[in-house]
Amino acid sequence: MSGTNHYGSRMVKAHLGCLVAALVLAAALPLQATATRYKVGSGTDATPVCHGPAYDIGGGGGDVDPAIQWLIDQVRGATGSGGPKLDVIILRCSGSNGYNAPILAMNGVNSVESIVGSSVADFNDPAVAQAMAKAEVIFFAGGDQANYIQFIKGTATDTAIQSVLARGGGLGGTSAGAAVQGAIIHDATTGSSTSAEALGNPYHAKIHFTYGWFGSLNLGDILFEPHLQPGGNGYDRMGRLLAFVARQLQDRKATAMLGIGIDTETSLVVDKTGLATVMGGKNVYLVRLDHTPEICEPGIPLTCIGYKIWLLSPGQTFNLANRSSTCGYYPATVTAGVLGGDYYAAGPTVTCTPKSLDLDGNGAVDVRDLVEFAKAYLSRTGEARFKATLDLNDDGLIDELDIAIWVAGF
Repeated sequence: MSGTNHYGSRMVKAHLGCLVAALVLAAALPLQATATRYKVGSGTDATPVCHGPAYDIGGGGGDVDPAIQWLIDQVRGATGSGGPKLDVIILRCSGSNGYNAPILAMNGVNSVESIVGSSVADFNDPAVAQAMAKAEVIFFAGGDQANYIQFIKGTATDTAIQSVLARGGGLGGTSAGAAVQGAIIHDATTGSSTSAEALGNPYHAKIHFTYGWFGSLNLGDILFEPHLQPGGNGYDRMGRLLAFVARQLQDRKATAMLGIGIDTETSLVVDKTGLATVMGGKNVYLVRLDHTPEICEPGIPLTCIGYKIWLLSPGQTFNLANRSSTCGYYPATVTAGVLGGDYYAAGPTVTCTPKSLDLDGNGAVDVRDLVEFAKAYLSRTGEARFKATLDLNDDGLIDELDIAIWVAGF
């Protein structure tokens, strides 16, 4: 007679069956949200009227605090310690609460909450989405834009962010948090290419794009490239920025494309009219292409002639609502994967012809010319009130900058 314990064998099989069933059931259940949340400041939601949308696009390598303060002030419609306060949320896929204390200390801040998630479930959590929808300013920390795209895009949190912008809120971010703000995103889901790889093969396996996430008001057909300049961490991303721009024209994703490279420790802030201003310590480069590149094919080095690059230093501006300026840029070329000239230096530039300060054409430059400004103030190209003679910096908008140019020459 055999000594096999059939009862014990059946028990083992039963336990194994239960274990397998439990594992199958667990796999079928949705993942539980485990986002970590750190909040400081008031526990009562602020409910200010929002005056945006406004944007802060940071180049990484150190935040520009005045740019974050600018974003807050644009949304609350006030400066200084007075005026309404608002709530800020920091979105992260790694890290913790490093932004909380410095932003809470800024003017006009009611509370700051850092939310750290690492899955779609984290950002589909109704509690997280509800907190997001109640905020007035959302700020993406640095990290990996692939995580932001894979974990946040299309979730309840994404819907909440869009609602904040729709009611005039603010969106900011640095490094990866800047890259995701363009209508066209180099998403890093297949890796991060170097300039040499992108110029040598614009269809390199590491190059992949996401389209149509944000790219909100005045940011359409724009790709942001943080960490642009040579130096810190060995970055030199101008070459790949030119390749990324060429790809959009070749792939017919845009008929005219603007790539914006932002140096570290520098921010580009954009108000609701589309006026972009450089803040921080370094530069911003606007790269425009409005034709199909000469050679842009898989496995072949890029050749593209006729880029226009505007070099903007701290304090300088550019109107993103009108990108048809015909002066102030310097030309750039790529031939067989090689950049031509010193592409980080503005020169020689296509200069602008100075306009007459006699705005009313009466033969004298006097205070009556200010009446002409008053009639056309804040008008744009194409509007009945717009007069090209008053647009002294050719940015398609008649604003304080034109008045300042007139006053300086008066």
